[in-house]
Amino acid sequence: MSEENIKNYLKEYCDFVTNVTSKPSLDQKALFERMEEIESESNIKPARLLTAALGLGSEGGEFVEIVKKIFLQGKPFTEDNVFHMKRELGDIIWYWATACMALDLDPYEVINENKSKLEARYGKGFKVEKSEHRKDGDL
Repeated sequence: MSEENIKNYLKEYCDFVTNVTSKPSLDQKALFERMEEIESESNIKPARLLTAALGLGSEGGEFVEIVKKIFLQGKPFTEDNVFHMKRELGDIIWYWATACMALDLDPYEVINENKSKLEARYGKGFKVEKSEHRKDGDL
């Protein structure tokens, strides 16, 4: 494939990506309008929820990065690395609490709902088959 063909293909792909992307993902005004619509129709705090979602993704990634380097790249398992993971977990819980507040959820109830969901799925203990073959409605 020539360089010109590659450039044309990439341009066509970028045009395709734009065509299958929602307006609020492309346009700041549309995003703000959507956030205002959500806020006016619910108890959700969109700015806080966006902060929480972005933060959970990025801080989770930072935690994963440390674990990846320890298991796959030979980084030593030291007290310093455990401390670094501890700090990242603190950041994760900060964003988790932010998400709870954004959605007007009681953090205690979120934890209890998770416990109930997992008890219903696994009963008294984890089994691979229950993890891979869930009942309808078990998200």
